[in-house]
This record gives sequence, C-alpha cells and structure tokens, in this order.
Amino acid sequence: MPDADDGFGELWDAHYDDVLSYAARRVDHETARDVAAETFLIAWRRRNDLPADRPFPWLLNVARNVLANEARGHRRRGLLWGRLRDDRDRHAPVADVATGLVESGRIGAALRRLSARDREALQLVGWEELDPKDAAIVAGCSVKTFSVRLHRARRRLAAVLAELDAEGHRPPITSLQGSRQS
Repeated sequence: MPDADDGFGELWDAHYDDVLSYAARRVDHETARDVAAETFLIAWRRRNDLPADRPFPWLLNVARNVLANEARGHRRRGLLWGRLRDDRDRHAPVADVATGLVESGRIGAALRRLSARDREALQLVGWEELDPKDAAIVAGCSVKTFSVRLHRARRRLAAVLAELDAEGHRPPITSLQGSRQS
C-alpha cells in the first residue's frame, strides 16, 4: 500500500525546523510559526511541483514569498491604523532576539545601510548557509545572477564597514546573558 501522504511527513520532519528558523530570523517567533505553517500548506497543495532533488531551497522560496505577503499585510494594517489614529509612526515590525543582537553591532549597522536585495543575498549565504545554487532558487534568479548579486553585496558591505570604521562607529558590546528567550 502506498504512503498516504506521498512522503510529505518526511519533508516536514527534514525541513520544518529550518524553515521556521529562516522565518524567525526575519520576524517575531509567533509570526514565524505562521509563516512556516503557511509554507508547508502551500507545499502540500503544490506537492507535485516540489523538486525531488532539492526541496529545501524551493521551501525557502515559498517562505520568502509568504514573508513578503506578511510584510505587505503588516504595512497595510499599519497604514490603516495610522489613518484611524492619525499615528503614522506605528508600523515598525517586531524584531526577534537574533535580529536584535545582530542589529546592535557593527555588522548590523552595516547591513541596515544596504539595500534589501543585498541584505537578502548576504543572509541567505551567511545565516541560512546556502550555497549559491540553492540561494538562487530562494531568490528566484539564476545561479549566475545570484553570484553577481552576492559579489556586489559583499563589496558594498565591505565599503560600508570601512565607512563605519572611518566614522569611529563602535557599538556597545552586548551581553548574551539575559537576552535569550526561554
């Protein structure tokens, strides 16, 4: 008798935690859980489209799109509440602990000065530890295009870091003690 879920349980077991981590580095934990669940719902619906040899980058591409939809919805809700309360400064997303720690340092300061595309290329390789082929799938482009983006993003990051050093930017050292979630 064939497997009733067509191996989807194995896909879930192999990649759910990684998809959740990917989302949690970009949004708060509760939203990340929703993003991961939505990602696997889409994967279930489109399981015939899943590449058998490399499902993880495909899943991250779906998660990236779900995050983009979430961000658009968040912005729309923020604008709506801003109009209702005449408070336009209320649309900043809640950051997770890892993002808070990274953004408090020199690298975080440099990343904030880069474009979203540059940040995404660097994060896919640095945080998600994807090779250029898998990262290109997530980014929705060819491997050559992604490699060029990554090269340029690294050059821009180096330039921004040099600027920060020239400005004398020295962020305070943050203790990891007490900043972990339980």
